[in-house]
Amino acid sequence: MTTLISNIATLVTNDPSLGRGPLGLVEDAAVVIDGDRVVWIGTTSQAPATDSHLDAEGRAVLPGFVDSHSHLVFAGDRTAEFNARMEGRAYSAGGIRTTVAATRAATDAELDAAVARYTAEALRQGTTTIETKSGYGLTVADEARALRVAARHTDEVTFLGAHIVPDEYADDPAGYVALVTGAMLDACAPHARWVDVFCERGAFDGDQARAILTAGRDRGLVPRVHANQLGPGPGVQLAVELDAASADHCTHLTDADVDALAGGRTVATLLPGAEFSTRSRYPDARRLLDAGVTVALSTDCNPGSSFTSSMPFCVALAVREMGMTPDEAVHAATAGGAAALRRTDIGRLRPGARADLVLLDAPSHVHLAYRPGVPLVRAVWRAGARVV
Repeated sequence: MTTLISNIATLVTNDPSLGRGPLGLVEDAAVVIDGDRVVWIGTTSQAPATDSHLDAEGRAVLPGFVDSHSHLVFAGDRTAEFNARMEGRAYSAGGIRTTVAATRAATDAELDAAVARYTAEALRQGTTTIETKSGYGLTVADEARALRVAARHTDEVTFLGAHIVPDEYADDPAGYVALVTGAMLDACAPHARWVDVFCERGAFDGDQARAILTAGRDRGLVPRVHANQLGPGPGVQLAVELDAASADHCTHLTDADVDALAGGRTVATLLPGAEFSTRSRYPDARRLLDAGVTVALSTDCNPGSSFTSSMPFCVALAVREMGMTPDEAVHAATAGGAAALRRTDIGRLRPGARADLVLLDAPSHVHLAYRPGVPLVRAVWRAGARVV
């Protein structure tokens, strides 16, 4: 069953060989979908005959957003913490413990319903691929069940047993690292693709992070790192050294950190929702882009520091607060996210790519930043099926 979408005012392909500039922009464009794949891209006047046809009526189309960093398996609410922070209390990682207690007390059904809700919410806003993590269980059983729940909703599942040291190991952090790299990893590795660690003051230092990421890599999981969010530290350079897929946050960077990212293939994933929600300093995306670093944008959707599932909101923040152009922000939210997940089948629209498309109620992708907060997503296709 082939479907033609024609009369697209501006099509973002993210393939410069297909159109103008780094986004490969095609005007008066058309796309043909066959099954779950894109099979043809060109202008409307050259479009072939297909089984069905949709007239975009002068709207823009872009690849589905790729949200490569979220924390959706949780229970409870941290409204009081957010409210207090807005009254002046500084953010620290300690609030995670509140969510750990609520998540441990929740049933599997409650956790599953929550993940279903947040992934559906993200889909309505154009996110067709989402990564999510464990990290709010911090026992062998709770981390394993978090990953099983996550895997019902996405293929991009990350083991984050090393989120913080739980209260019961407060006096024995080495013992908790041994648990994460031993029995917990044994239980969790079969359900995950990635291994992550919060390498930050108040969480895990460089040596602990190296031990955890190396153990995960030895079990076939690819490293990712929460790095340099709250201050300078070893996380970014450790991520590059271990060939991690991404170093996430990247707020406080030295010149050596930027040079390391520019010289490796680790993606710098920026999470402006966290800075918005914590009134913190935003990452300097301009500095990274000018150095030739691959940049991704993601929501960091979590109950404490960034409770948003909206990639359009993060695009607007990146343009307003982080020195990115609209083109760069859209690329980071699509192709950049795909690079952070080491995927070549998503984040771009070209023949052979998975047919993940977003139709905007606007003539250009620039409207995502130009009209912040406006619900511009009119339709979404995921793997060729219209799901919104």
